[in-house]
Amino acid sequence: MHVGLLYSNPSAAYLSEFLVGSLEQSSLSGCQLVIEKCDGGESERDAVQRLAAGGIDGIVLPPPLCDSEETLTAVAEAGLPAVVVATGRPGMGLSAVSINDFEAARAMTRHLLALGHTRIAFINGHPNQTASEQRFRGYVVGMTEVGLAVGTEQVAQGYFTYRSGLEAAESLLKSRWKPTAIFASNDDMAAAAEAVAHRMGLDVPSELSIAGFDDTPIATTVWPELTTVRQPVSVMARESITLLLDQIRRKRSGAPPQTVQRLLDFSLIERGSTAPHKAKPQPRNRASKARRA
Repeated sequence: MHVGLLYSNPSAAYLSEFLVGSLEQSSLSGCQLVIEKCDGGESERDAVQRLAAGGIDGIVLPPPLCDSEETLTAVAEAGLPAVVVATGRPGMGLSAVSINDFEAARAMTRHLLALGHTRIAFINGHPNQTASEQRFRGYVVGMTEVGLAVGTEQVAQGYFTYRSGLEAAESLLKSRWKPTAIFASNDDMAAAAEAVAHRMGLDVPSELSIAGFDDTPIATTVWPELTTVRQPVSVMARESITLLLDQIRRKRSGAPPQTVQRLLDFSLIERGSTAPHKAKPQPRNRASKARRA
């Protein structure tokens, strides 16, 4: 069997882990993995058609292509079995592998709140991915369920890239609304927030706690290492290959297609980038000084 994997992901760390899982499972399953990149100058439809012309039997679509209408339409037109990975809202008739992004983001928000932080800023993910929406919603619900409003000044738009994380963190830390914690929608942007904090002379985590999402390799290559949500990216990739091969076999045998939506567990990994919030001591007033004199 020939399985196609089409990718167009701005996070090298996420992509690397996903490719490792895909290659491992395809080797164990005895199938050939055909990897294609969808370049910015090429339409997603053309990339799918090129894979189909190359004789693939099915296709795996990691983010952001898992949420692309153009890609999904092209796959349907080609009659290819497909599995989407890490989408926040699986489409009807599509098998999918994901985690509960909403609950994962709410869990991280609750963790920061439990550390005493109430001024928690958020760096949103790329708007072209449904997982971004679910993570933002989890953050908002986590804040509002303890009576904290979420204003526009505490949310910055990112695009899952390190550079976008730099810009987002800088805007948050230079605003009048001074956060004591930043929760970024992925580890690349959280690592960028650490870099901005260091550049501004802020100690992480005593002056600013920072949390990420995914637990990709970058989470343990920055200092301090990132507190993050572990999304089992490599396991999700392996599951997607297994599901796709089952779909291909069913199609070859004439069995009706079967839609499977597999939800994997996430976990919260606490490392050195977060700590309990320490309120700054209030300045003594003159009257108290006079009484002591």
